Amino acid sequence: MFSQTMQLVFNKRVFLLNPLTMFKNSFKIAWRNLLRDRQFTLLNLVGLSIGLACTFLIYLWINHEVNMDNFQDDGLYEVMQNVPLGDKSLMTIGSTPDLLAKALKDEVPGIADAVTFKTPDYDEETCIISDGGSKSFEASEAFATDNLFRLFAFKMVYGNGGKALANNAGILLSDRLAQKLFNSPGKAIGKTITWYQGLGKKINGAYVVTGVFAAPPANSSKAFDVLFPHQRYVVTTTQDINWNSSNPGTYVTLKKGVSPEQINRSIKNFIRKKTGDTVWTGTLFLQRFKDGYLHNHYENGVPAGGRIAYVKLFSIVAVFLLVIACINFMNLSTAKASVRLKEVGIKKVVGAGRGLLIVQYLGESVLMALIAMAAAAAFVAVLIPYFESLTGAELMTSFDLKIIGVILLITLITGLLAGSYPALYLSGFKPALILKGALNLPSGGTAIRKGLVVFQFCVSAILIISVLIVYRQMQFIQTRDLGYNKENVISFKNEGNIQQNLHAFVTDMRNIPGVVNVSDMEGDLFSNHSGGGGIDWPGKKGNIEFSGFYVDFDFLQTLGLQMKEGRPFSSAIPSDSTAVVFNETAIRQMGLTNPLGKTVKLWGSKNTIIGVVKDFHYESLYKNIGPLFISFRKNNESIITRISPGAQKETIAKIASLYRKYNHGLPFEYKFFNEDYHALYAAEERVTVLSEWFAGIAILISCLGLFGLSAFIVQRRRKEISIRKVVGASVSHLATLLSADFLKLILIAFLIAVPLSWFALERWLQTFAYHVTIGIYTFLVPGAAVVLMTIVTISFQTIKGAFANPVNSLRSE
Repeated sequence: MFSQTMQLVFNKRVFLLNPLTMFKNSFKIAWRNLLRDRQFTLLNLVGLSIGLACTFLIYLWINHEVNMDNFQDDGLYEVMQNVPLGDKSLMTIGSTPDLLAKALKDEVPGIADAVTFKTPDYDEETCIISDGGSKSFEASEAFATDNLFRLFAFKMVYGNGGKALANNAGILLSDRLAQKLFNSPGKAIGKTITWYQGLGKKINGAYVVTGVFAAPPANSSKAFDVLFPHQRYVVTTTQDINWNSSNPGTYVTLKKGVSPEQINRSIKNFIRKKTGDTVWTGTLFLQRFKDGYLHNHYENGVPAGGRIAYVKLFSIVAVFLLVIACINFMNLSTAKASVRLKEVGIKKVVGAGRGLLIVQYLGESVLMALIAMAAAAAFVAVLIPYFESLTGAELMTSFDLKIIGVILLITLITGLLAGSYPALYLSGFKPALILKGALNLPSGGTAIRKGLVVFQFCVSAILIISVLIVYRQMQFIQTRDLGYNKENVISFKNEGNIQQNLHAFVTDMRNIPGVVNVSDMEGDLFSNHSGGGGIDWPGKKGNIEFSGFYVDFDFLQTLGLQMKEGRPFSSAIPSDSTAVVFNETAIRQMGLTNPLGKTVKLWGSKNTIIGVVKDFHYESLYKNIGPLFISFRKNNESIITRISPGAQKETIAKIASLYRKYNHGLPFEYKFFNEDYHALYAAEERVTVLSEWFAGIAILISCLGLFGLSAFIVQRRRKEISIRKVVGASVSHLATLLSADFLKLILIAFLIAVPLSWFALERWLQTFAYHVTIGIYTFLVPGAAVVLMTIVTISFQTIKGAFANPVNSLRSE
């Protein structure tokens, strides 16, 4: 070391004139210092590489989220609608009247252009497209007016988009779908295809391909395979086209110099003026289209986060993980200051300035960060498939210049942050005191190290407490009594020949061993169902926004729904074709007493109330149970089947065989009801799993640092330990003495973490209408876990130090 120091100092002038030489020598010295203390290097390398790997993965996910729809123009806006509900609250939706786009363009001076654009919000029907021969594929459809390609950045590959969308007999295909159907997108133009969307659908038929567009990219929130002219939607939809209906989306661009705020003032009551209703008709406002993906949640008409909340959350987690890893480096480097004191003193005596020493120590930390970056890149390469499946996102695995630049920047910042305090700390000692042996290390360094340890374990404790609460809430959601039995129920599409022979198909299904009951419904139970405010009843005093199901016979029995009064639909009673069942909440809000037998109007159609079903959860637990009607309708789109437990595979195999008998060539695709229910909380479950991993990683990194710090402190206090042992101290006493300081720090960290985590988690739980409560054991369990991990981490070093032979330590005295 002395020769290296002399070489470094006496060539100082050369270094100043030749930066490359200075870099080479600094690198050489840094490398040798890292190799000299392999335990120190390994602990820091593992901690930094894990922290960087997590940060890189989180960055890739954040990059995916924030770049969604970034290829669209900044000046494109979506028209949003705040719809009043019966409880005086507001529901914000992107659905608007079909007539809105043209009216806005014609009547609002500041709007340059407006398009009506409807994309599939969910899998309402299985749509099948074929070339008229042997090839057929499932596809999703969209409808748009002829100016779609002027406003949106979607690209045409063959044909003119405006002319193609003006041809009501035509259809546009994505290049991917055209490749599947005709082996070449260019060959699709002029060809005739067949579109089938279910029995009796007006849109079914033959269409001529008038254009081919580039399939929307992976970072598009609008995904579709087929594009129909908007007029085709107008003539085939079952909904009324008027100012009271809401289905398509409306998107606008503004004239130069016009602000969204100006347009918001102009369009706020636009629909109300058309309908003449100022109570139940919604108000309008603009949202930048690019912002819609991340800022997609509103509460009572006010923006309240959305996906952006998860982006912020995991950005904070990434920063904390990286800071925890950096703290390890800082703590171990400053703790080892006494070992490097002579090195600092000699360098300063022979002329090395503080700046040169700072550069050297920062160089060591940056070198460590670069080595950790290489290890982290290997971790990311291995983990990214699992991380993609966990997040449900296709992340950018081909590192472009931007991603490489960000990763290098993160690594450089990490190296500088980790090495900043040790560099300033070590370079500040006075050489005279060092070489005389009269230097006492300042207590401030110890205090800062203790503060950093407290910060590390405070963050770790917050993560552990959060994981426990989130896990408990998810368990509460999965095990709560929903008012029906969601287990052992499957659903699949009523499609193909089954639609024309549903009664025979259901009869054959009932003869399959293991099939308990069968029915059918429109949409699904949890997200795709009907509703609205078009219901009238005797004594009606105000409008109520209902949810609604259209179902066949045996639906209530198949799901195990319980009747409070009355009866379910019966095939033995012909008049049930005009019957309706309400839930308890609906009857209560309608103000009906003795509701059985009373006549109500559903959108002008008279129906008789035959029963009241007990309240059950048909939406997520974020919402209170709302008013619901269940109306009778035959031959609906989804077949619901309850099967016996214990022989599910055999029963489903027989159902699939029967399905293929009716629909030769179509794949049998089914879902369990509990899977649909879990899908309501997919984001929360992902957060739960990610939180568990990141909490574990935070604890691991913190414990690595604590392990290294305890090893060094035991080594530094070995003479004290030996003297205490000579005068009679027991091993247990010495182990307790060495552990006490660390346990005090952990206790302080936990006491800080408890109120912070309680405040944050209580706010999160309030977003659910039904949730768990935070009890004292919620904090006791994580507290005990942190203390136990601390004891396990430091016990090896403390017990090792306590058992050491005192003769070996005192021999040099």
